[in-house]
Amino acid sequence: MKYLGLDLGSVTCGISWSETGFIAGTVKTLRFPKDDYDTALDLILEVVREMKPDQIVLGLPLLENGDAAERAQISLAFGKELEKESGVPVAMQDERNTTQESEEILLMADVSRRHRKKKIDQLAAVQILQRYLDAQGSVK
Repeated sequence: MKYLGLDLGSVTCGISWSETGFIAGTVKTLRFPKDDYDTALDLILEVVREMKPDQIVLGLPLLENGDAAERAQISLAFGKELEKESGVPVAMQDERNTTQESEEILLMADVSRRHRKKKIDQLAAVQILQRYLDAQGSVK
């Protein structure tokens, strides 16, 4: 199976990919006008048509206590619309702390602030997808 991972923000969407179902890697970051999720959907649908995933994994930004606040509600609604429009199943994956962990990884790798900003969403998408893949592996 082929997997597409997404870290949806208010102006960017980090994209990750796994061809094998074991290891996730970076693809790119899409940019769109602030909170313009119709444009984000169109851009992501282009990626879906190009890459043809069997499964999409979308980050779910839960609060630290596990509650689903406004950002999580936006992601849930976006996931439903993406699944409907793409015809590809969309799984939601808890994304708590992925951006902070990604920032730490990039700092340890001594990546400059300018380059960190460009890569952070992609790396967060990788972590979202990798968490999903790891959980699937433990279920098998």
